[in-house]
Amino acid sequence: MNPEQLIEQISHRAILIRTEAGYSQETMASILGISKKTLVQIEKNRTTASWTVVVAMVALFSDSEIIQSLLGDAPMEVIRTIAHKGLDRPKGKTLGGKVWWKEVEEEKDFRIQQNMISQHFRILDREDYVWFSSFDEQEVFERFHELSQSK
Repeated sequence: MNPEQLIEQISHRAILIRTEAGYSQETMASILGISKKTLVQIEKNRTTASWTVVVAMVALFSDSEIIQSLLGDAPMEVIRTIAHKGLDRPKGKTLGGKVWWKEVEEEKDFRIQQNMISQHFRILDREDYVWFSSFDEQEVFERFHELSQSK
């Protein structure tokens, strides 16, 4: 997934996200920091949201069933992975991927998981910390083998 694809996916579901949250167009526009007119244009598919608005929507409504149906249980991880074109540093502890993730491979102290919704990959250690995240499967396996050999 790239920024343009995410923008399109979220923009086309903006009305559903707003309705699910129970907000009026005026309230939603205020929360997102845009005009009501802009929100109406997005909801009517006359324009797409900006990257900044999409990031704000995902961050502020990350518990939305609509957003989770697109991005899985870690929508901000997907945003960070797209924005940074992958993540390559130890960061936040996860719950271990019991629901939205399938185990792909495990070796020594690391394992690869793939999100069943967004299809992005991540590498976790035994304590469930994310070490790497990317949509590029080959890049994930290369990094996985580097990490596995270093421990």
